[in-house]
Amino acid sequence: MNDRILTLGIDVGGSYIKSVLMGFENNAQILDKRIEKIRKRNPVTVSNELINKILDFNNIKFGDISYLSSTGEGEMVERKTGHFYSMTTHARGGIFLAPGSKTVIDMGALFVRAIKVNEKGKVLDYKMTGQCASGSGQFIENISRYLGLAIDEVGDISIKASNPETPSGICAVLAETDVINMVSRGIKTPDIIKGIHLSVANRVVRLLSSLKAESPIILTGGMAMNKGMVQAIDELAKESKYNFEFHAHPDSIYAGALGAALWGSFRYLKLQKQSTAVSN
Repeated sequence: MNDRILTLGIDVGGSYIKSVLMGFENNAQILDKRIEKIRKRNPVTVSNELINKILDFNNIKFGDISYLSSTGEGEMVERKTGHFYSMTTHARGGIFLAPGSKTVIDMGALFVRAIKVNEKGKVLDYKMTGQCASGSGQFIENISRYLGLAIDEVGDISIKASNPETPSGICAVLAETDVINMVSRGIKTPDIIKGIHLSVANRVVRLLSSLKAESPIILTGGMAMNKGMVQAIDELAKESKYNFEFHAHPDSIYAGALGAALWGSFRYLKLQKQSTAVSN
């Protein structure tokens, strides 16, 4: 790998662990990216396995990594050099994926967070959903499981809806009860899924309104990969007369790990500069 700087970002989320290896010469480059569902395993074990897979695949040693950054549940990453708060990593990763974005929406398994950023990915302001699970990716996954769907299917199914029905319950428990009633009433699966997406999207649009968000907007996190969710957010924003431009990058789910790797390079260079100044 020559003498270039290598950084590794590990993002431990509620359902998945994401990892991104970056190299820095003239430009920052993504060299490898991997994702692993935690399931019922120990996240510490999963994160270690991901690190080892990246090292082996890229034929590098752990000592070749200039800085290993964790984000999310960072205590689950044993070999980290340092940790970065997930809001800052999603902000930085989002700007890398979609330069010029003014707002980042981190759509995770446990909450949704709207973040206003500057051109360098610095957090200027933010708003986030409360603790209720009905505004989260985990909620959509739970509903999908009840309906016998894989989470990867729900986006395509959602966009086929013709008459979506949104749940009346605000909290996850009541919303799930509504879904059970919809099934018993014979509501079509696409209409149920689209209704669930609209329910979550409504929370997102309210966040953007409260934040006084600016466009363009990049969606990050697992739900950003769900085309039905992106469609629902765009539809509700237009209905609310907001002229927002939304983007979802193919690597949006890696934004946290990507941002961690980028911030890792920044901190590494800063420490190197300080070390040189002291030695001189």
